Amino acid sequence: MSFLSGFIAIVGPPNVGKSTLLNKFLGQKIAITSPRPQTTRNRIVGIYNGDDCQMVFIDTPGIHQTRSLLHKGMVRSAKASLGEVDIILLVVGLEEEAQSDELKIILGLLKKPAKPAILAINKIDLIKKERLLPIIEAYSKLHCFDCIIPISALCGDGLEILREELKKRLSPGPQFFPPEMHTDKSEEFLIAEIIRERIYYETREELPYSCAVVVERLEEDPARDLLTVMAVICVEKASQKGMIIGKNGKMIKKIGRGARIEIEKMFSLRVYLELFVKVEKKWSSDTGSLRRLGY
Repeated sequence: MSFLSGFIAIVGPPNVGKSTLLNKFLGQKIAITSPRPQTTRNRIVGIYNGDDCQMVFIDTPGIHQTRSLLHKGMVRSAKASLGEVDIILLVVGLEEEAQSDELKIILGLLKKPAKPAILAINKIDLIKKERLLPIIEAYSKLHCFDCIIPISALCGDGLEILREELKKRLSPGPQFFPPEMHTDKSEEFLIAEIIRERIYYETREELPYSCAVVVERLEEDPARDLLTVMAVICVEKASQKGMIIGKNGKMIKKIGRGARIEIEKMFSLRVYLELFVKVEKKWSSDTGSLRRLGY
């Protein structure tokens, strides 16, 4: 039997569970998640290695209408992914309206180029089974999908069926990445994302979108089983810096404590994490700043 491989873009509107699905597929955390839309800012490659296949997933930012320079770049990145892959996996949430503007944009993109497209209807753990058939029927009228699969990325329901359907559409090909590799992202990127995830969970609604994180120092000391991390949180206003630090430094300590626990899980090492906050005015609307911060 020949080895099968291919690239799969995970696309969809914001906040439908794309990153949760990728993490569940891989059995480990590669992409950060939060209850807020536009959490994913970069294309993230996740690599699933089977005995006879390799699926290279590209988790993309949610496609939506926006005027922000940062978010325009995110949407442009997601759209570009469609032309670079072999299979398109469209993820929608149950609360997603079948006629929403975001979904119309995505469905228009699926027609060019014409590639195998699978629809995963996520969050089925939140509804009764009798509600599912009408939802499937409504989506089936919007596009000629290769198949439609109800799933729960959170609980793992339907994921084995989805994996098999994706595998059927792979072609004989090489192993693009070594079998022990699960992502192409650097350790610095993954750590910065974990810190940003904690900011999303711990701070008020509008603040996370004005934050970026850069890891400036990363040192491993095997003799002490210790990873030392120094990271800078960039915000756009002095008032936001105050919110991140919090009264008597309570907020930044809370962010650091939560991030440290997640980093220790990821690397199986003790972690010493030092966080700093810097004001960089209008970084999210400045092309040079966006490029320097990794966007």
